[in-house]
Amino acid sequence: MSQPGTKLAALRTVLKGAGPLLVAYSGGADSTFLLAEAVEVLGDAALGILADSPSLPRSALARALKTAKECGANVEVITTAELDDPRYASNPTNRCYFCKLELFTQMQEIAVTRGFATLAYGENADDAFQVRPGATAAREFRVMAPLREAGLTKAEIRLLSRERGLSTADLPAQPCLSSRIPHGTGVTRDALRMVEYAEEFVRACGFLVFRVRYISQPGRAATAKLQIDPSEADKLASLEGKIRSAVRDIGFYDLVVDPAGYRPPPQIAR
Repeated sequence: MSQPGTKLAALRTVLKGAGPLLVAYSGGADSTFLLAEAVEVLGDAALGILADSPSLPRSALARALKTAKECGANVEVITTAELDDPRYASNPTNRCYFCKLELFTQMQEIAVTRGFATLAYGENADDAFQVRPGATAAREFRVMAPLREAGLTKAEIRLLSRERGLSTADLPAQPCLSSRIPHGTGVTRDALRMVEYAEEFVRACGFLVFRVRYISQPGRAATAKLQIDPSEADKLASLEGKIRSAVRDIGFYDLVVDPAGYRPPPQIAR
C-alpha cells in the first residue's frame, strides 16, 4: 500500500473510533475530504457544520453546499456572530482564535443537545508548521484533527480527493474575507462587503488565484490592493483599467497593483 493509502487507512480507523461526529465544514479541500471520509465511515452519524457570517462570500457558501450534496454529506448551516465580538472586530493578530471560539462554542452546544460524541475540524499535517491561532481554540475545546492525526499532508489530501472525484481536489485556498484586512484595521460589514464584491469581479475577469486587500486611508475611502498570482500576471495589463473602474464603483478610492503579486504564506521549516 502506498504511503497516502496507509495514511488513509489510519484516518478511517480514527474516524471509526470517533463515534457520532460533528465536522467543522467550510467547503475547502481539507474539510471536504474529511467530511466525505467521515460519511464513508460513519454514514448518518457524521454531520457537517457550516458557519455562515459576513466573512464568508455568498459564492463560497453556495459552492460548499453544492459540494456537500455531491459527496452525499448532511450539512447544517449555522449563523456565527464573531463580528459582534469586539475582540474579533478589532482585528488582532490572533483574530482567528475568536472566530473558532465562536464556532466551537456553537458546535459543542449542538453536540451536547443532540448526542454527538466528538467535534472535528480539517487541520492537516502541514498546518502544524504554520502559525494558526484557531488551533488554540481547537485544543481548548478538545476538537479532533483526524487528518493531522493520520499524518495527511495537503498534497496527499489533494491526491486522495482527486481519486475520490471530489471537486475540491484542486480548489485554491480561500481564507475568510477578514484575512484581506490588515491586522489592526477594524473588521466591519462594509469592508467585508467591498472586498467580496471586488473579488467576485476579479474572478469574473478570469483570474483564479488572487487577493484583494482592504487598505484603509485616513480621511478617505479605503484603497483596494490587488495581488495576482505570478502565473496569471500576463492577463492583468489588458484588464487593469476595467478592474480599477469596478472597484471604484464598489466604494474603494482607487486600485493599486502589488508588483510582487500574490504568494501563499510560507510554512515554517520542518
